[in-house]
Amino acid sequence: MIRCLFLVLAMMLLAAPAFAVNPDEVLADPALEARARALSAELRCMVCQNQSIDDSNADLAKDLRLLVRERITDGDSDEAVLNYIVSRYGEFVLLKPRFSMKTGLLWGAPVLLVLAGGLSLLFLARRRAGKPTGSKLTAEEQAQLTELLKK
Repeated sequence: MIRCLFLVLAMMLLAAPAFAVNPDEVLADPALEARARALSAELRCMVCQNQSIDDSNADLAKDLRLLVRERITDGDSDEAVLNYIVSRYGEFVLLKPRFSMKTGLLWGAPVLLVLAGGLSLLFLARRRAGKPTGSKLTAEEQAQLTELLKK
């Protein structure tokens, strides 16, 4: 039983990652294929959602890979291909969303929260620094202190 478990574990660890691009999808020109692969790595599979279309075996991912290659062979720039796909599927199709006014708050919120927290701590520390931390000495304690200091 343990041997079988080790065998399954070894097979899982030794398995090389397989890309979903089929040989019939590969472009003849290596430069165009490299561009297609780079663009495919930036696009999210709408079925899997945690994989790029380059890694996904879903039918929609294959269609998107073919669309990317078609647009590239038609002479579109990388930016034009991405813009075309985003216009059809929305910003969610990008694995790394673009910075825009819509996403500005999302990108800036963590920085703003850290700055607000730091400023709050700074003001609180300054406010407490000017205030005495203990109570006044009683007359008896003051007398004892004066007597100790005279020695």
